[in-house]
Amino acid sequence: MPIANAAIKQTKGNFEDKFRQLDEVLPTPNVYRNAAGEPGHQYWQQKVDYSIDVKLDEDKRRVDASETITYKNNSPDTLKYLWIQLDQNKFRDDSMSALTTTFGGIGNRGPATQSASGDEPAKISLGALRRQQFVDDNELGYQIKKVASKQGQDLHHVIVGTLMRVDLAEPLKPGQSTQFSIDFGFNIVEEDAVSARAGYEHFPDDAREGGNDIFLLAQWFPRLAAYTDYEAWTNKEFIGRGEFTLEFGNYDVKITVPADHIVSSTGELQNASDVLTKTQRQRLEEAKTAERTVFIVTAEEALENEKAGTDKTKTWRFKANNVRDFAWASSRKFMWDARGYQQGGDVQPTVMAMSFYPKEGGDLWKKYSTESVIHTMEVYSRFSFDYPYPVAQSVNGPVGGMEYPMITFNGPRTELQDDGSRTYSLAEKRFLIGVVIHEIGHIYFPMIVNSDERQWTWMDEGLNSFLDGVAGREWDPDIPWGVEPRDIVGYMKSQNQVPIMTQSDSVWNLGPNAYTKPAVALNILRETILGRELFDFAFKEYAQRWMYKRPTPSDFFRTMEEASGVDLDWFWRGWFYSTDHVDISLDSVSKLRLDTKDPDIDFARERQQEKEKPLSLTVERNQQEGKTLWVDRFEDIKDFYDDNDQYTVTNKERNQYKKFLKDLEPWELKALERAVKEDKNYYVLDFSNKGGLVMPIILELTFADESTQMMRIPAEIWRRTPDAVSKLIITDKDKELVSVTVDPRWETADVDVQNNHYPRRIVPSRIEAYKSKRSTDKVRRDIMHDITTELKQDDENGDKE
Repeated sequence: MPIANAAIKQTKGNFEDKFRQLDEVLPTPNVYRNAAGEPGHQYWQQKVDYSIDVKLDEDKRRVDASETITYKNNSPDTLKYLWIQLDQNKFRDDSMSALTTTFGGIGNRGPATQSASGDEPAKISLGALRRQQFVDDNELGYQIKKVASKQGQDLHHVIVGTLMRVDLAEPLKPGQSTQFSIDFGFNIVEEDAVSARAGYEHFPDDAREGGNDIFLLAQWFPRLAAYTDYEAWTNKEFIGRGEFTLEFGNYDVKITVPADHIVSSTGELQNASDVLTKTQRQRLEEAKTAERTVFIVTAEEALENEKAGTDKTKTWRFKANNVRDFAWASSRKFMWDARGYQQGGDVQPTVMAMSFYPKEGGDLWKKYSTESVIHTMEVYSRFSFDYPYPVAQSVNGPVGGMEYPMITFNGPRTELQDDGSRTYSLAEKRFLIGVVIHEIGHIYFPMIVNSDERQWTWMDEGLNSFLDGVAGREWDPDIPWGVEPRDIVGYMKSQNQVPIMTQSDSVWNLGPNAYTKPAVALNILRETILGRELFDFAFKEYAQRWMYKRPTPSDFFRTMEEASGVDLDWFWRGWFYSTDHVDISLDSVSKLRLDTKDPDIDFARERQQEKEKPLSLTVERNQQEGKTLWVDRFEDIKDFYDDNDQYTVTNKERNQYKKFLKDLEPWELKALERAVKEDKNYYVLDFSNKGGLVMPIILELTFADESTQMMRIPAEIWRRTPDAVSKLIITDKDKELVSVTVDPRWETADVDVQNNHYPRRIVPSRIEAYKSKRSTDKVRRDIMHDITTELKQDDENGDKE
């Protein structure tokens, strides 16, 4: 029985109520979250401020830092201890993440392995070997050097995997604050080796002796786990899939790096005069009002900067208010461009859109990164709120795509050709524009609308994928963005899936489950179920209600229903709580004609219908052979029935017809006479729901005069008979229906479009001629000949002879 029906059990018959309300499934509304899906009048959340001093040791690829944390308890509960997230501990070889990673298992994050199958041996990728070797060769995870109260007294603490419990000197009552400090350090992972969300990337071929690195620092400092009204401490182990939920607060961070590094960071730079040249500061000022991007550090300057290196350091200071996390990037390889986005508004009229990238990014980054940042803010603000922070940044490094407040990490690169140019494919162009839109979009969801990623990946990835699809198609609809309903049909009908409403670490196929399927669902909800006006109003209401707050799925579901005025429980139940798919089959179409009740008319129609039936093959061949019928050979055997058939009308039928008319009420007679006069066409369309997921039935009707008509039947038609329904369609006498197509625009993610046509259509496909390949079995090698092959030697230039 589906989980959404668990509270009520159907024991008679096999009826499943696809439209049952979600009352038994959603949490009960309370003073913190009301029934409308908005924060209740006693909603609360904690506040955590950080002051951090951090130093990057480039040679050792290590950071050491000291942080002071101020924790404000806004909850109604007294807290005796605090839980701290230690995400770097995930990379320890004794972590839960490492110990529970299965060989060849589904859903693993990182380098691939493959179990043995049949005659195929087990396989381990070179990437997996590299990862294991890196973990063996390096001490990973935090070294917690000290945890102390504001007075300097040591605080008892216990490390539990990727978490640390800090016992307070005295209980923290509601409304009170406490301050404590943590001294810590860790060795930075090589991202390419371990497949992390942050780390360093090494460039051994740079001109500088020993090469250069790009450092991306995220999930780098011990930070408070969230304490919530719906779960208390959100202290689930971090194993890599479910990300995190955090508290908002203010940050003051001093970052000490080599003096020739450029730093990109969450927050606003406080000491530009200390770390930037006069020319760089002038360029930044110019960029604020420029119509196109301005280079703060040019390609030529970045290339020159790569060559030297220095023993000196600089300290960059950034402040960020009302953010839920803090990340930064540092490298001497960065070129830096910027442009001010003039969005207006009272909170943040100008936002500095900026990009940081090495020469490996090439013209692709120069042309599209910052433009994509600005385009994202323009589109997302229409659906939610003005971008509230002073900067929005895109940084190129080893991470394919990851988001933090005001800063995102994005991976696409260009390829160095023999002529020295750096070109890129359409796929790489789409990747860059798409990933920048997606990651900058995450600054809205979940960095501001602060959903719990550890629990529900879809609440940020799915909502954000929906919006990045909107933004992508507003950029260029000819680029395949992969968020149309047709893009999800293969996954929807597959067996290897779980409901969207599955805790993040238990999801099987994260991409389609948490990104594409919920994005497509929202696209369908906007374009097909609600329409843009209702959807856009409700979605914006959700975003603005939960700015800087922590919504749950029920808050989203309830807000979308309450603000749109439409009951959507059936939609959430089908798309989010089940693994049903859409497959509506048009099984048959029957053409009916209204009986007039007048025997002189109806009997003649029946006679004509009988004549139109195919002639018996035996009778036809008898005629072709010239056989004479017995009744034609002997006239005397004919009788009354040779001139009158079963459709001959008698006065008895005529009298019955007159009596029928006489017994009708006046309104009944009037309705019948009109129907007979109009003589309309009556069509009964029989549908079956083969996929289980109820959806509107969208029809394109094509008529004999070649005209077409669209008809949209609400999903509620399936309410009482979710497996099969029939629909009567009446057309004018001169509008003869010749064909019907279900979902002609592929709006609903119907997995089988072949049964959407009536009459059925020939299915177009391909056939490819091929040449048989010779077997590669080892026994078939001609070793007698191959053993005479000479071994190739490398010459002085590295070329093989």
